[in-house]
Amino acid sequence: MPGPAPEPSSASERRPAGELESTVLAALWAADSPLTPGQVQGALGAPLARTTVTTILTRLYEKGTVTRTRAGRGFAYTPTEDAPGLTARRMHSELQKEEDRSTVLARFVSQLTDEDEQLLRELLDGDAS
Repeated sequence: MPGPAPEPSSASERRPAGELESTVLAALWAADSPLTPGQVQGALGAPLARTTVTTILTRLYEKGTVTRTRAGRGFAYTPTEDAPGLTARRMHSELQKEEDRSTVLARFVSQLTDEDEQLLRELLDGDAS
């Protein structure tokens, strides 16, 4: 006879780091001033330990995604870019990793919707506002 089912491990309940980073960034983008880890924790309204929030903010700082200024004994954090700017930086970073840039760009463009392709053409032609 089998024993009781094992308790779920905390690892299986963890969210991916990228998801947590996105959540923390969203809180920073919504703020009108730099936030301390405790303020970010409060803004999230999620059951995350302040140490977890601090770790995420430190990782974002090391990636250059946020800046920090001294706030008492700790730091207050500000995003370096808005959401579209960060997405553009990530896209550029991925493109730089590939030697065959023309193939990457060609495949990217081939997967665009007609509307996105038209927008890209307008941007390249300098016609978009």
